[in-house]
Amino acid sequence: MTALEKCMESLIVIFHRYAVQDGDGKTLSKRELKKLIDEELPSFIKAQKNTQTVDCIMKDLDLNKDDKLDFEEFLPLVAGLALACEKCYNLHEKKGKK
Repeated sequence: MTALEKCMESLIVIFHRYAVQDGDGKTLSKRELKKLIDEELPSFIKAQKNTQTVDCIMKDLDLNKDDKLDFEEFLPLVAGLALACEKCYNLHEKKGKK
């Protein structure tokens, strides 16, 4: 398996590891999402100043308003964080070349 394939597999496995905690295995409840973020993205959550971060994320991503996130609704969070990290990477690269 290539590095990118392993990354995609990890995303799927991690999503489902948290989705099964409330029983359905296909969606993340707000509680499951909070646990996933706390455990898998601790640097992200510590950097947030808003104590309602998980509520805001859930509201923004829950397109069908069922108070759960399926994998398709979850992916924009990962993509957005990856884009932000890539911007930081580019800034550090520029500083390193000066």
